[in-house]
Amino acid sequence: MKTVRVGLIGSGFATAVHLQSYKRIYGVNVELAAVATTNEKRDEFARKNGIARAVRDYRELLRDKDIDVVDLCTPPALHASMVVDAVQAGKHVICEKPFTGYFGHPGDPTPIGKKVAKKDMYERTLAEMQHTCEAVRASGKIFMYAENWVYAPAVTKMAEVVAATKDKILFMRGDESHSGSHAAHAAHWNQTGGGSLIRQGCHPLATMLYLKQVEARARGEKISIVSVLADTGNVMDCLRPDERTYIPAKPVDVEDWGTLTVTFSDGTKATLFACDVLLGGVRDFVEALTNGGTMTANISRNTHLLSYMTDEEKLKDIYVTEKVDRKTGWQYVCVDEQWSRGYLQEMQDFMECVATSRQPMAGLDLAFDTIRASYAAYWSAEAGCRVKL
Repeated sequence: MKTVRVGLIGSGFATAVHLQSYKRIYGVNVELAAVATTNEKRDEFARKNGIARAVRDYRELLRDKDIDVVDLCTPPALHASMVVDAVQAGKHVICEKPFTGYFGHPGDPTPIGKKVAKKDMYERTLAEMQHTCEAVRASGKIFMYAENWVYAPAVTKMAEVVAATKDKILFMRGDESHSGSHAAHAAHWNQTGGGSLIRQGCHPLATMLYLKQVEARARGEKISIVSVLADTGNVMDCLRPDERTYIPAKPVDVEDWGTLTVTFSDGTKATLFACDVLLGGVRDFVEALTNGGTMTANISRNTHLLSYMTDEEKLKDIYVTEKVDRKTGWQYVCVDEQWSRGYLQEMQDFMECVATSRQPMAGLDLAFDTIRASYAAYWSAEAGCRVKL
């Protein structure tokens, strides 16, 4: 099998997660050819992670004829333009979530999350996505959407059951909630494209859309989204500063609470919830109710290892799980986060796609539909009505 040469763009959290997965790829020869980052310590970063060279300008990777695929681990505001640049330069693309969003236009009043109409955001984001998708399809290059939930073992088993039984998924419920991001940019719409509903909610939303497409293929049907009904809010606004001790989220013009319900063309429903006010670690799951049974995929809060420990100091070098403020007491311990959350399987699929010229499980249509539904949700929440697609 051919060697796949990867160029990484970015050196933050997502890059670190991807790098761990690249090290465990099997059956495909993967070479980390280069990284492009504005990080002043980029040469040190490259050496530490076994990357052949480091550059500042990502366009150098696009001009490198030996690089097969670029992995976009950049802020979402950069995704759309970088995707177009990459495919037009002849590169396959891995794009982190969310695919894109609304980050402001010249002349917008600020802060845009409070001043720009969500209907306008929806229409402008949709137009940009259509332009991006057209560029990808015209290039003939593979677009791989880094939605790790689709690849989580619990979800892939759900998909296997749905495909085998051909049962109808009548209702799904999904959730990703935690105590909020420590990153300063997460507080601002012009940098993240929204709050908890898109930053966390995109995971369960994309997964539920994916499962409905698995069902549609199994049953020989066509299923699409027909409407979205949503609500968002800032439930922490009622707190005094001294009451925010354990919740790091400090939203400026994004929501810290959101819910949306999707209605599909077959009359079935899917509801997701996402917030930045949940203490005790990450809660992330998808539940499916079918005419033949019930399935629940617990992504992080599974029982591979439950612990009850009493000495915080002795655990200082032990990783337990994400978003917990202590390691003592009862904990859901992540025994292999790369595997249980689907990061490893995601990169395995992507490298095989590039090597064999096939399409990924999570691709362009899923990325498009997830963002379209998310922005329809923002429009619905602001307007206080159902939005038909």
